Amino acid sequence: MNLEEKAGAVEKVLRELDEEISQFQQWSTLHCKFGCGKCCFKPDIEATPLEFLPFAVHQYRTGKVEEWLERLDNLSDDSICVILNPTLAGAGLCSEYPHRGLICRLFGYSARLNKYEQKELVTCSIIKTEQQGKFLEAEASIKIDGTIPLMSDYYLKLHYIDPNLANDFMPINKAIKRAMELALQYFEYRGGEGKSDFSSH
Repeated sequence: MNLEEKAGAVEKVLRELDEEISQFQQWSTLHCKFGCGKCCFKPDIEATPLEFLPFAVHQYRTGKVEEWLERLDNLSDDSICVILNPTLAGAGLCSEYPHRGLICRLFGYSARLNKYEQKELVTCSIIKTEQQGKFLEAEASIKIDGTIPLMSDYYLKLHYIDPNLANDFMPINKAIKRAMELALQYFEYRGGEGKSDFSSH
């Protein structure tokens, strides 16, 4: 599987996750606070290069990968996610929402298994406090039969695509940078054949 095929496979996994999250949101009615993005302001968020491969391929094909690499080179180690734009007016603050990583999608609307193999909802303190009743109902439901994405399932799906890149956890900006470097190396080795208008994909 070449890099483009890997990026396509990751996109498929992310689409599956989005559908499962949508189902969970529908029955639980839990939702992010409008314009919040507080969880994205943590500088210690970790991700893998694999989950940002679709984003990197998109940026290469639109001729912006060098621009992103320059921005990433100028960041300090404790910088927040480079994709985050605190000045955005809207539901969220992610400037590249369709291309956000796996961790960005999972947090808030997924579950992990505890030592008793029971599902535990992984969400933020704002949802827990401001939507407490709905949160408690959802937490109780997922222990019985409520549909919710399992974090471990989706990381395993990425593992099947590329075990090395899927297990290489690092600060999110470093993961994005590594994905950009991989895309640049891949396409430049092939004479820049992938650079084109990718807006229809």
